[in-house]
This record gives sequence, C-alpha cells and structure tokens, in this order.
Amino acid sequence: MKTARFKNLVRFAVMGAVVAVAVTGCSSNNLLSQYQSGDNKNYISGDGTVTEIKPADRSNSVEFTAKTDQGTSISRKTYNGRVVVLNFWYASCPPCRVEAPDLASLSKKYDSQGVQFIGVNVRDEADTARAFDRSFTMPYPSVVDATDAKVQLALAGQRGPNATPTTMVLDQKGRVAARVLGQVNKSVLDTLIADTLKEGK
Repeated sequence: MKTARFKNLVRFAVMGAVVAVAVTGCSSNNLLSQYQSGDNKNYISGDGTVTEIKPADRSNSVEFTAKTDQGTSISRKTYNGRVVVLNFWYASCPPCRVEAPDLASLSKKYDSQGVQFIGVNVRDEADTARAFDRSFTMPYPSVVDATDAKVQLALAGQRGPNATPTTMVLDQKGRVAARVLGQVNKSVLDTLIADTLKEGK
C-alpha cells in the first residue's frame, strides 16, 4: 500500500510541475500534450513560439555566476551594457543539434557588435558538453547547469526555459527581451538580436 501511495504522490507532483509549466508557458497546450503522450523521447520541445517583451514590461535583470564546461567562472554582470543570448540545450536533444550551426553562425556574425552567446547545458556532464562543442565547432562558452541549475534558477518568476531547447535574448541591462521556445529559426533570432541591439543606440 505504501508503494502505491508513493507512486500516486510522485504522479501528482510531476503533474503539478507540468501544470505550472503549462500555466507559465506560451505554448501550454503543446507542452502538456507532449508530457501526456508517453512517447519516451525524454524531452519537451517547444514549437518555435516567440515572445517579445517591450522594455517597459521587462522584469529585473537576470543575474548568475556559474561554471562553464571548461571549469572557468562566468557571470552575467560581466556583460553589462551588452546583449546576451542564452541557449538552453543538451547534447542528445535532436532540435538542439539541428539549431547548433545557426547559433554558431549568428554568434560569429554579432561578435564584433559585442553580443555574447552563452550555452546553458541542462542535462550533461562537462565532458559530454565539450564533445558537443567540438563536434559543432561552437565558438562560445557553455555553462554546465545540470547539477545546481544556477542559470535556470536566476530566471525564476520570469519567462523561463519551459522547453528544450529555449533561446533567450537579454537586453543591455540583463533583462529578458525575447524568448524562443523550441528550435530557433535563424532569421527570426537574427531579427530579435538586431532589434535588441538598436535599443541601446
């Protein structure tokens, strides 16, 4: 009886978490249906839904200090005055692999304009993250966030990464300016970055 009760408690807890995601996410019906499908793909993908936030409606700046897969410390405050792009991913996530070349390309395009891309690996160990970076020649650092979730927790109460992958554009003050749930469309992300850069001029 205790085992059955425990299983029920776990099921209710998981469902509560999914409902919370569904309430806060832009594509709530899609996220919930993926959870309920039982297809065992081990991730919840977004549908590319884009949320843009006007400067007057943005919350507090996102603040975190975390370790990269190279073991170095990285802090959002280091990039005050610069646009930051956060991409939440992990190595075996199919859409993460598909979008990687586009993210690498955009990172190189905007590097001279001071835009900093940061990967946030939500599942892997550092060795796996580094192997992915080598395979796709990723030109920017990735935080290993699977153990302490420092970057994910920094977004608590904001429009967080409710799917994998999620890409977020932070403005020059470190506030969330835009979010893409799911695999990015390169031209859309290009526009989101360009628009956010213009705000600082």
